[in-house]
Amino acid sequence: MNNLLTNAAARSARYLAAIPNRRVAPLPADVARLDALAGPLQESPTDPAEVLALLDDIGSPATVATTGGRYFGFVIGGTLPAALAANWLAAAWDQNAAFTAMSPVAARLEEIVLSWIADLLGLPAASGAAFVTGTTMSHFAALAAARTALLCRQGWNVEADGLFGAPPIKVVVGDEAHISLLKALAMLGLGRSRVISVASDSQGRMRPDALPLLDANTLLCIQSGNVNTGAFDPAAELCAAARQAGAWVHVDGAFGLWAAVSRQLSHLVQGVGEADSWAIDCHKWLNVPYDSGIAVVRDPEQLRAAFAASSAYLQQSAQREPCHYTPESSRRARAIELWASLRSLGRDGLRDLIEGNCRQARVFADGLRRAGFNVLNDVVLNQVLVSFGTPEKTQRVIQEVQSEGTCWCGPTQWHGHTAMRISVSSWATTDAEIQQSLAAILRIATADRTAT
Repeated sequence: MNNLLTNAAARSARYLAAIPNRRVAPLPADVARLDALAGPLQESPTDPAEVLALLDDIGSPATVATTGGRYFGFVIGGTLPAALAANWLAAAWDQNAAFTAMSPVAARLEEIVLSWIADLLGLPAASGAAFVTGTTMSHFAALAAARTALLCRQGWNVEADGLFGAPPIKVVVGDEAHISLLKALAMLGLGRSRVISVASDSQGRMRPDALPLLDANTLLCIQSGNVNTGAFDPAAELCAAARQAGAWVHVDGAFGLWAAVSRQLSHLVQGVGEADSWAIDCHKWLNVPYDSGIAVVRDPEQLRAAFAASSAYLQQSAQREPCHYTPESSRRARAIELWASLRSLGRDGLRDLIEGNCRQARVFADGLRRAGFNVLNDVVLNQVLVSFGTPEKTQRVIQEVQSEGTCWCGPTQWHGHTAMRISVSSWATTDAEIQQSLAAILRIATADRTAT
């Protein structure tokens, strides 16, 4: 076992050391070689060292270098060294985070991480939390608590009686709501097409003047950090309107809520702490390994009411039992990596990470504008949208950038425009890599402009 783990560590270290000098997307030939991992499963066992070698030799070249500094797609962060090391240790511990009796360390670390994150993001100190896989399940957990609370106000126990015949819940979202929110609403039986969609401005911010009539049976979902533009809904105004009506406010803060740690950016989240629940993604800007998200709910009992489970064989205690606050029972101890990431960065390191990526996004935008290309958004955070002309030209540039391999940026549609979306989200991104990537994009885009 020791030799195998030493071998795995050495192979992992070689992989990470090569990241700065390799292309971001794998070559087609490397992807094609993955077929060597297929075929019928053999009858007899295989030496674990041989299994590891095959996985590394065939699998590693076919990865996308998302943990490096030149990946700017899908708001994917890298993995901080302390978080990666903690992930390895957590895998060796093999803890089930369902109950304190199963893992005292996992249970305690969840409490610590929640207190730190609530403090960093300006959320209520007494909030409850579910440690889940990512934003979609963060929405699911938080909105399950909202569903339970809103129906309870109308005398309906959704956990006992289901949704058949239940009183209606009015769901209000912005017309720029992320698909993960709509997916969670669908999984909860609240529907995608039944939502009331509120108009947004040119940057994707929900317009308070376009709100429908809110009441105590309303679930209002707002956004902190538009996935295209990085823009923030005006939380203070929206929360005030909801509070007056008795509505529940849920915040999609997948990556944008981390702006709260920055003195330069915290004005963007003004009023967000007045909401009732928040969805936070940690494998984005906190740069921990996949998969890691947190659903935070102002009243822990509303979260517990949605998910608590008991049985004679489950050992309970007077402490917070993690299983009662999450959709899953058995699950990995994600708080281990979160604790390591936050402890390694500290407030200053986290602030530097967030502000540094936002500054680098502005460098991208300034360079693209100077070259004569159309930046479509106000770069208020870490997101840049750029058009290179016609939809066909923009798609061609995106495809060539991805194929060339210096960096990776993805496509999107924004208010009738086809655009390249650049998301700067990694601790590993250096200023030199920004310039290297910008130069590659401009070289490709300028050549395309000249050719046409």
